[in-house]
Amino acid sequence: MSDTNGNILTYQRQADQQRRDDLILKHLPLVKHVIGRLLGELPAGVDVENLESAGVLGLVEAAAKFEPARNTQFKTFAYMRIRGAIVDELRRNSPLPQHMLTRVSAIRRAYRTLPSPVTVDALAAATGLSVDEVTDALEAERFSKTVSWEQTAEADGVEPSYEVQPPLLEIERWEATQFLTEAIEALPPKERMAVTLYYREDLRLKEISVIMNLSPSRISRLLSKATFELGEVLRSRLGRALVETGY
Repeated sequence: MSDTNGNILTYQRQADQQRRDDLILKHLPLVKHVIGRLLGELPAGVDVENLESAGVLGLVEAAAKFEPARNTQFKTFAYMRIRGAIVDELRRNSPLPQHMLTRVSAIRRAYRTLPSPVTVDALAAATGLSVDEVTDALEAERFSKTVSWEQTAEADGVEPSYEVQPPLLEIERWEATQFLTEAIEALPPKERMAVTLYYREDLRLKEISVIMNLSPSRISRLLSKATFELGEVLRSRLGRALVETGY
């Protein structure tokens, strides 16, 4: 009987390993897809092969931790793991140059003095930088070793915009979706199209650049500006909603 049980366990382990191997092999192109969606945003001189290796490790981790019983598509589950591994690798190896650190510092100082929701144009006016310089600094800061805006705010004694309360999670998700939809519709036409093609159609930056007849770097700037301002609108509106409901 023990031999039978042992054989069953061995078979199950082999079957699980085969399932993981199949998932990895089938979804290897997803690693290049994720990198392709980031290429226009990456700092100069980035080792793409190194990022591919990090992405593959993220894919392997996703295959090992994936639980089909949870009714989640593996591609969706793996995408976040792969992207997270690539961004982590970028942050380990892409410190910001001094001139960019200076810009980021100036932008953060200005950010804390401006009324919510903060816009890129407002940051440019407050810092004396151009809109493109602000956008590039925000973009570069995402892929650096520097701490997040939220961590910086906490370290400086600035209160977070709002705090998520468990009883309101479902309501907030619904409200966030509504607010985000409205905010996307209010974007300038080029930003709205770039966001739609990138996030809804899942296209790469090069593919979007062909459709919109703009360079990948310009598409990247449009996305960075739109993403920052959408986040600001969302934080501001959800913050007001929480105040109005007494939380």
